[in-house]
Amino acid sequence: MKPTHFLFVLISIFLISSITSVFAQAPNGKIRIIMIGAHPDDCDVNSGGTAAIFAKMGYAVKFLSVTNGDAGHQTMKGVALAKRRYEETQEVAKRLGIKYDVLGNHDGLLMPTLEVRLEIIRKIREWNADVVIAPRPNDYHPDHRYTGILVQDAAYMVSVPNVASDVPALKKNPVFLYFQDNFQRPNPFRPDIAVDITNVNEQKLLGLDAHVSQVYEWLPWIGHYLNEVPKNKSDRLKWLATKWVEPITPAIKTSLAKWYGEDKAAQAKYAEAFEICEYGTQPDEAEIRRLFPMLIK
Repeated sequence: MKPTHFLFVLISIFLISSITSVFAQAPNGKIRIIMIGAHPDDCDVNSGGTAAIFAKMGYAVKFLSVTNGDAGHQTMKGVALAKRRYEETQEVAKRLGIKYDVLGNHDGLLMPTLEVRLEIIRKIREWNADVVIAPRPNDYHPDHRYTGILVQDAAYMVSVPNVASDVPALKKNPVFLYFQDNFQRPNPFRPDIAVDITNVNEQKLLGLDAHVSQVYEWLPWIGHYLNEVPKNKSDRLKWLATKWVEPITPAIKTSLAKWYGEDKAAQAKYAEAFEICEYGTQPDEAEIRRLFPMLIK
């Protein structure tokens, strides 16, 4: 082969590789979001409404459960429970229009190990995420805390090619956010972004309704209100609408007003809020509006 031909081949390979990489990063130019929870219902509780809005807008949303939920029940356990809870996640995926993955780590035994961190790095990369949302690392449940730590530890590494090198590193560092919580120490949750989910709250409840093992069995049992759960399936959604209500705090109301304007904020009945993590890309207001295109005044 002549030197000029060889050079042409090299340039062609480089260009094809670059183009392929660009399309792998943004195949349709739309935002890609991965929400990561410790258990197979955590993302649904914290951000099911926001996920439904993104999905309706045609954006790619994935929920990822870091454990398989094989301990969260009063009568079932192990493989049988994990199988049931996985099937529930797939029903949620249909109802919300999203993807739902579940890792094989045991419920209640999660530790922030290198092995699990690499699992999360791979999942974020495979999804080519623009936005990653996870719990803050302060919570009553060790699985929640360690999921927060694991995602924090992955925040920089998703862009490092020599870490988990079997999956190509991201060309960009995503924006990392925290789910809303009510814990005050060491510092309270800060609602940097608030999404009005009033118009999709029923769909969020429909997603939660798919987690029968949790919202109608385990959580009422451990919370000592199992006797309140309606026996009739047709009454359960109405009951959920009264039981699963997260109040819009004054701080969240202020955040809604910032993003939607005072008039729209005053009309919001239900909202989900997120805090910007100090790790990952630090977005300005214009970038937040690009990533959350539903924030319209």
